[in-house]
Amino acid sequence: MNPDFSAGVAHVDGQYVALRDARIPLVDRGFVRSDATYDVAHVWQGRFFRLDDHIDRFLWSMGELRMSLPISKKEMRHILEQCVALSGLRDAYVQMTCTRGVPPPGSRDPRECQNRFYAFSQPFVWIGTPAQQRTGLAMVISQVQRIASAAIDTRVKNFHWLDLTMGIFEAYDRGALVAALPDAHGNVTEGAGFNIFGAKDGALFTPRRNVFEGMTRRTVIELARQLGIGCELADIPVQRLREADEIFITSTAGGVMPVTRLDEASVGHGEVGPLTQQLQRMYWQRAADDPRNTPVPYENVAAARGGKELA
Repeated sequence: MNPDFSAGVAHVDGQYVALRDARIPLVDRGFVRSDATYDVAHVWQGRFFRLDDHIDRFLWSMGELRMSLPISKKEMRHILEQCVALSGLRDAYVQMTCTRGVPPPGSRDPRECQNRFYAFSQPFVWIGTPAQQRTGLAMVISQVQRIASAAIDTRVKNFHWLDLTMGIFEAYDRGALVAALPDAHGNVTEGAGFNIFGAKDGALFTPRRNVFEGMTRRTVIELARQLGIGCELADIPVQRLREADEIFITSTAGGVMPVTRLDEASVGHGEVGPLTQQLQRMYWQRAADDPRNTPVPYENVAAARGGKELA
């Protein structure tokens, strides 16, 4: 019998398995020490958006953490494609992860670990659902400070999420959906899995440091350039964000998502702004037909059924 891959597929130890059945070693340092890096791509209408860019960034992050894997970029791409193809998902969230691996018994030396690669696909994940986006999201400025890049380089996507997770709890406690974390100097950084943009007088601004340089953030900056709209990368004091005409957040998990309430105040007129709407439309159009998109090879999945690796 073929396994049920409809809820997602994982690639672990050279095999494809149903996501719900995937397991990793309990003593993998990626689990016990958060010693890992990862990246997340998305599939929309059967096509990966900017898959090569995601893999390149993943490989760069691995290099920054002194990790390496015995598989090529081509092999990595193949595994990610098959995770989606096997599932049959047309819209999917796809993660690749490299962990430090399992140390020899009694060893604390990370150099003695063999780094491990994991990948999985699952149905598309939304930070803010399409219904929530129509009216705009509520966001708070968290009391929790973002971990400084001097401690952990936020350009390297990592599992150090406790500050971000505490921000999520705070947002829910205060009747909001998302939280923006400030740095020690009172500048806005980012939130759990998203970047932040403000708009004032027809121009954009976004934090320039202590943030993960997200792929959706990169795409919005490219779209702004295409439209001739200014986009300033700068240190953004919280008060400057409060004074914005429009605010939106960006993430692979949802695209361009409007924010219409910040703490207890409306953003602008309390409605989704025209610039945000324009960038939303352009982002999803690009996600659907960008020449960098990669079609998922759904037609080539038969040989991988039963968890066997494809050649």
